[in-house]
Amino acid sequence: MDTDILLSMTGIDKRFAGIPALSAASFTVARGEVHALIGQNGAGKSTLIKVLTGYHRRDAGEVTFDGKPFEVSSPQQAQANGISTIYQEINLVPYRSLTENICLGREKRRFGLLDWASMHREAENLLQRFNIRADVRRPLMEFNTATQQMVAIARAIGFSAKLVIMDEPTSSLDEREVGVLFNVIRQLKQDGVSVVFVSHKLDELYAVCDRVTIMRDGRTVKTARMDDIEKIDLVSSMLGRSMEKTEGHATAFTARDEKNIGKVLLSADNLAVGQIVQDVSFTIRSGEIAGFAGLLGAGRTETARLVFGIDRLKAGAMTYGDKRFEPRRPSDAIAAGMGFCTEDRKSEGIVPDMSVAENMMLALMPKLAKSGVIDEKAQQEIVKRFIRQLGIKCSGPDQKVRELSGGNQQKVLLGRWLAMNPRLLILDEPTRGIDVGAKGEIQSLIKSLADQGLAVLMISSELEEVIEGADRVFVLRDGISVAEFGRAAATEDALMGAMAHGNAPVVAEARI
Repeated sequence: MDTDILLSMTGIDKRFAGIPALSAASFTVARGEVHALIGQNGAGKSTLIKVLTGYHRRDAGEVTFDGKPFEVSSPQQAQANGISTIYQEINLVPYRSLTENICLGREKRRFGLLDWASMHREAENLLQRFNIRADVRRPLMEFNTATQQMVAIARAIGFSAKLVIMDEPTSSLDEREVGVLFNVIRQLKQDGVSVVFVSHKLDELYAVCDRVTIMRDGRTVKTARMDDIEKIDLVSSMLGRSMEKTEGHATAFTARDEKNIGKVLLSADNLAVGQIVQDVSFTIRSGEIAGFAGLLGAGRTETARLVFGIDRLKAGAMTYGDKRFEPRRPSDAIAAGMGFCTEDRKSEGIVPDMSVAENMMLALMPKLAKSGVIDEKAQQEIVKRFIRQLGIKCSGPDQKVRELSGGNQQKVLLGRWLAMNPRLLILDEPTRGIDVGAKGEIQSLIKSLADQGLAVLMISSELEEVIEGADRVFVLRDGISVAEFGRAAATEDALMGAMAHGNAPVVAEARI
């Protein structure tokens, strides 16, 4: 084996309930290397890391680390063997002090007692590498998210790891703090420590990484030096698209009559919240399908959450129906005539142990109640109507929604919001995880709804779906809306160029 190789993973397979999450995946990290691991949602990045760190047991393949076969059964065991992982969700103890969090699991003792003075000094020295001078005796919960992230990194470094895995480490850091983190990563590299850097921000990869491995659909599709690969090649590899326009229809969307598109219903200007959404502007007209395109972490879902009042706006303004719109909670958006089919229908959409009827009526129930009593006859009529109109395949309104296919579950969610007679419907990844036949039915439904005057905001990671389905496409990159394309200008080349470089011109076609 090459002595310069620290980690080698080859032929890694992992299945969940018979469904492959990893298929012959490979990953190699050199000693003292900063190696980027990237891919879209579901690409297999997290599963690969969890297999390495013992969270999941692999079904096939070989792993060697530091020249020896590597087999661990828990993240703690992986850490003890020289691999530390820093997850995006900070996994520390908020009520414990900074020192306790940094030294947890490797406390120093003197004469059988905890050597607090020594541990405080170590915590202070580690944090000073990040230009953080804080009272390490104070509880972690008293510090901001950025400091907590630095504490997590300091804890990992404190274990004298040979490999540090950083999963989206800059997601809660400002520009100055990101610079400090990059300096620490460079220090680790100089000390011979390897770093696996997971990030969706392309500029960060070029700033700090030596090589990149790209995953898609559970497979390793490319490994290259950062100096040898262009941003557009990163994007096309992640999406599985070549820089050539695909001819013909790949979706069930067909040509639309632009005469059905009306006036602007929603206008959003310079929306911002935290680090994820920094400056997003767009408009949606009645009867129009507006598409959001962008890579993982671009801020598409987070922008939709702002519109629907799930998260509170920190900057910017919205108008809805010519009136200022400031939703403080989802109920405000619902009252204004909005619906939101979430990206994660299983945990945030359906209630699996409730029936088709109960799931469909969740939003409308208050309107059907008279003096606290539900009008069951009206409910049954509405449910049966949407089961028929949407073509939901079920044994009846009382069937548990968890027993339906993914496509039919998605139709139940559509029925929930259509029963509210909305003016604007937000669809986040409406066809993800459903079979080809159901996907075509959902796409035809979306077009039909827009033809009837409903405004639709469609978020999709599939380029064909956005290009063929949307009347206009807004491209988001790192929380900023960087380009707008009318239907004719929204080609794969144009969208991927905007995703990669973020400097595409605005092309707003006059159609009405």
